[in-house]
Amino acid sequence: MDRETVSRAPNATDRAFRLIVTGGGTGGHTYPALTALRTLQARLAAGGGALDVLWVGTADGLECRVAAAEGIAFAEVATGKIRRSKNPLKLVSPANVKDMSNVPRGVSQARKIVSDYRPDVVLATGGYVAVPVGLAAKMCRRPLVVHEQTVRLGLANRALARAATKVAVSSEATLPLLPESTREAAVVTGNPVRPEVSTGQADKAVQVLGLRGFDRALPTVYVTGGAQGSAQINDTVRSILPWLLAQANVVHQCGEANVTALRRFAATLPTDLAGRYYLTGFVGPELPDVLALADVVISRSGAGTIAELTALGKAAVLIPLASSAGGEQMHNARHLQDAGAAVALLDGVSPTGLQSAVGPLLTDPGRRTGIAERARSHGRPDAAERLVDVLLSAAARH
Repeated sequence: MDRETVSRAPNATDRAFRLIVTGGGTGGHTYPALTALRTLQARLAAGGGALDVLWVGTADGLECRVAAAEGIAFAEVATGKIRRSKNPLKLVSPANVKDMSNVPRGVSQARKIVSDYRPDVVLATGGYVAVPVGLAAKMCRRPLVVHEQTVRLGLANRALARAATKVAVSSEATLPLLPESTREAAVVTGNPVRPEVSTGQADKAVQVLGLRGFDRALPTVYVTGGAQGSAQINDTVRSILPWLLAQANVVHQCGEANVTALRRFAATLPTDLAGRYYLTGFVGPELPDVLALADVVISRSGAGTIAELTALGKAAVLIPLASSAGGEQMHNARHLQDAGAAVALLDGVSPTGLQSAVGPLLTDPGRRTGIAERARSHGRPDAAERLVDVLLSAAARH
């Protein structure tokens, strides 16, 4: 079904297209859903249609705050979280038992919500809250599209995959990992990336951030540990910072809590090196411009980060968060390194290891360009449009 065919809701002439979105707890589940629904809204509007959205989640989750900020109607359901442990006995912990008792209640609440709202399609992007809503969609015979952001299905999406009309995955590498019964329903869409990420301008970053000491003849490295920063990344980069600044400019987003200590260290740098170092706690609206300026990115390997770096075609040194759910960051990083599309520190993080990983990318422009091109080949900048195709197609078949 082409995009013209699915540009309107199947019943758009009678009423607005109705979408229930569920998923959250983290930005990795929440922001792809937000990007997808914005894209769907634009697609429908272009065809003369309209969109009604109900986001179903938990009151204390990120999804509730995002829905409020976006003016999206929100409904709460109870949910249960399974705390992982390698020891099976610890899975039967009082906290797990208590939380799991919420699941039947959450399913009952979700079933009423889905039954009353009668969505044309339900989009589940993962997180524990997606389970009761996805099961309710199946019970109420509403189309369910499950979207997975990482290489391997998370626990929630694994539970919902068999109930789904379609399973949208972010990577071809996911397909052989799916149960055989699910593969027929699977489609590769990629992971939706905010469209503004691709609009950055390197010169604007220099101007807005006041990077007057930067030497534009040298490559620029962007270091980030996420919005809160990463002590591991900060400490490792600080250990090699004089060496790094001798051959590159550095924009270092370290997290607000870490700025003071790093600023004290930066004050000890020689003046010529200090001019090539820009330290900030948080990068906001200027992020697209910073990414446009960056030749190399040092970062974690969460699904959202990977989606942005590959969509833009950035050479990256990935430092996976070892404690990420299900080891997803390690899998993401290994997948790209195996494809020659990134360099990853998979066997421990040390100043020597980081220096060895970054050095060749700074001194060999050809190597840097090759990795960036292979990264771009894994990117799907049109992922949101592809996911919207799947949503509208699933609704049209119902």
